[in-house]
Amino acid sequence: MAEHKHGTMDASTHEATFEGFVKFSSRVATICIVALVLLALING
Repeated sequence: MAEHKHGTMDASTHEATFEGFVKFSSRVATICIVALVLLALING
């Protein structure tokens, strides 16, 4: 089993992946809200 020393892990890849996930989720949520507003306006 690999030895682990506390505080030595490089989390830059993890942080970049999480940042991408947050951006993607925000964009999808925005698109859904815009689509719902447009549908509400079209259907009157």
